Amino acid sequence: MNRIPNTIKHLLIINGIFFLATLLLGESIDNLFALHYIENPLFRYWQLVTHMFMHGNFTHILFNMLGLWMFGSPLEQLWGRNKFLFFYLSAGLGGAILQLLVYNLEFSSISAEILSITNNPDSINDLLTYGRYDTNLLESISEERIGSLYQTYNTVMVGASGALYGILVAFAMLFPNTELMMIFLPIPIKAKYFVPLIIVGDFFFGITSFSIGPIAHFAHLGGAIAGFIMMWYWKRNQFNRNRWDN
Repeated sequence: MNRIPNTIKHLLIINGIFFLATLLLGESIDNLFALHYIENPLFRYWQLVTHMFMHGNFTHILFNMLGLWMFGSPLEQLWGRNKFLFFYLSAGLGGAILQLLVYNLEFSSISAEILSITNNPDSINDLLTYGRYDTNLLESISEERIGSLYQTYNTVMVGASGALYGILVAFAMLFPNTELMMIFLPIPIKAKYFVPLIIVGDFFFGITSFSIGPIAHFAHLGGAIAGFIMMWYWKRNQFNRNRWDN
């Protein structure tokens, strides 16, 4: 642990504490700190930040923390604590905002479709609150879309993946020729090819129905976009490290 940069070390510890608390306290922690859909009564503004320290299972936290250590360590060593922490949290926030925007677009579209048929807002309230709906809706709207509305309203988003994707983008821009290997494809690939490849993959899975499991692909993309914008801005304005000194 002595060789891990201090900010990375602290982030690893905080994520570990949140994960342990989730195992011990379960739903009460999720209700408070996981990111809920903005129209859900459980939504709180601080969840835009706290969800980054929450994880769904051991595999989820293991891969995110491994990525944070591998790719975040050289960035913190290069930038220092303040700049790295600002970048990390901003990328995570960018991921959360894009995912919520996508959820809202889908939610609004399906809600409007239901109202155009039933002209009764209570039908949507019953669906969101109790999961029940008028079976006549199935004549005009697929059960999959009705289920999607219910799922979006009750979804919770957790994980540091958005922040991690921002870190991946920064790593690829600063160390483009570093060779990396995918776990399931043990072939060396330079960072400048590896990172765009996984981002394109996320975009594909985000707009299709081929996703494996409940993965917030647009949170990944949002983190990557936020990371790219910050890197582009800093490079263009030649930000001096003194600006970020402790």
